[in-house]
Amino acid sequence: MLPRLSSGLAHRLRGLFLDHGYTIGGVHALLGSQAHAALSRGEPEAAFRATRGGGELGVLVRLLLLGGAEPEPAVAAALGRPSDLVAAGLLRETADGLVAALDVRPYGEDAGDDNAPGGDAWWVVSDLDAPSARQDRDHVTGVGGASLSLATATVRRRVGGVLDLGTGCGVQALHASRHADVVVATDIAPRALAMAAATFALSAVEVELLAGRWLEPVADRKFDQIVSNPPFVPGPARVDYVYRDSGQAGDAALAVLLGTLSSRLVPGGIAQLLGSWLHVRGQSWPDRVRDWLPPGCDAWILQREVVDPAMHVGTWQRDAGLDLGSPQARALASDWLDWLERERVEAIGFGHILLRRTDATPTVVVEDLPGELADPLGVEAAGWLDRVEWLRLHRSDEALLGARLALTPTAVLERYSTPGGDTGWADAGATLVRGDGPRWRHEVDEPAAALLAGCRGELPLSELIALLSFALDRPYDAMVAATLPAVREFVRHGVLLPVDGCGPVSA
Repeated sequence: MLPRLSSGLAHRLRGLFLDHGYTIGGVHALLGSQAHAALSRGEPEAAFRATRGGGELGVLVRLLLLGGAEPEPAVAAALGRPSDLVAAGLLRETADGLVAALDVRPYGEDAGDDNAPGGDAWWVVSDLDAPSARQDRDHVTGVGGASLSLATATVRRRVGGVLDLGTGCGVQALHASRHADVVVATDIAPRALAMAAATFALSAVEVELLAGRWLEPVADRKFDQIVSNPPFVPGPARVDYVYRDSGQAGDAALAVLLGTLSSRLVPGGIAQLLGSWLHVRGQSWPDRVRDWLPPGCDAWILQREVVDPAMHVGTWQRDAGLDLGSPQARALASDWLDWLERERVEAIGFGHILLRRTDATPTVVVEDLPGELADPLGVEAAGWLDRVEWLRLHRSDEALLGARLALTPTAVLERYSTPGGDTGWADAGATLVRGDGPRWRHEVDEPAAALLAGCRGELPLSELIALLSFALDRPYDAMVAATLPAVREFVRHGVLLPVDGCGPVSA
């Protein structure tokens, strides 16, 4: 059943949600930190107990968040006439009382941070997630790890227009509404469009919704920014679940999408999306992804995770709510693994892709960044764009040598030793670690460490290299040739920051 919220009902529900405190902060305050943390782990009992005596908010939490059944009088006291909500597809009647027919939960810009219970007053409508039940083909997922990952990685700068390509339940469009004058959201699935419309209505956010495949609904338009969490799961050419399967074999759909995105960007416009690519035996995965990129685009391909074929298949079968030991699930897994074997797939990579349309010679960087991130990637993505543009303006050796650079104040030099030497330890090397953002690590020798220590924004790079050349009794030209490639990498990674008259730019 599709949600059918009239503007009047959406306005009334929004007001009641606010009145009762059905917001991120209100729910967090009612549950408390321990029950809230337990709920995030999929353990609801502590949350049920915490809602006792919670009044109307307790009713809403049990009904809409915890999957409980509530008596009609309690629902009427909290939300008004229950029949309206049943007719709108939000609730359904059972022998035990009223239960949620859809997932309706509060959301906000800091919703991924358990320690920040505030946030914008948004509500996201999606299908119910039932771990023990197989999802329907047109299942619309809610706020999950992938959508949060993209949201925190997105550059948030004021722009004219944003396209949310494949909006699903509308999460990325909600975020875009905070920094864009116009937000357009597209999807091929009617159910997803209905969920997104309900999300926007409850959240009082204006978004233009368009139906169609990939970029077809906006074939005659251009945007300052495109965000997309597309169906990126590599597998056979079929669609078992609309939210994850493109219908094209392997990573072919991502390749086509990357090749066409720039046509919908204004000059200087950016696109950010999640993606997954195959590691094929005998091929370089970075070269495969580079081959997909359109001309005239800066690109940052950041691989965050690599899994083997069995883990890949198992992960997505669990995501679909399948019983992995059932004959049906085993048959599907066998077909999927057979396909991966035939395609000589050794592993599957997952990560973030950032594009920027440019008329200059593009910068393309492909690198790995595994593990957890302590800071939002969006700040780093914005800094990467700025630093790449600065390097473009200083692409000549002469321009770079004339620049003043400052070592980021978060930098830490880690020295390590191995057993041996007169003291029992022998110096084995050193690593420079950036202490914020992605925590980039660079192995450095003693001359590099000395040069970095001298980068305080006071002297041009040329003078610092000249001083080091004299101290080490090495030719200046040789020092320049050995140093500048590393300096460019340090700037790209925000380890060295360009300095102007007002101090270093932001990392």
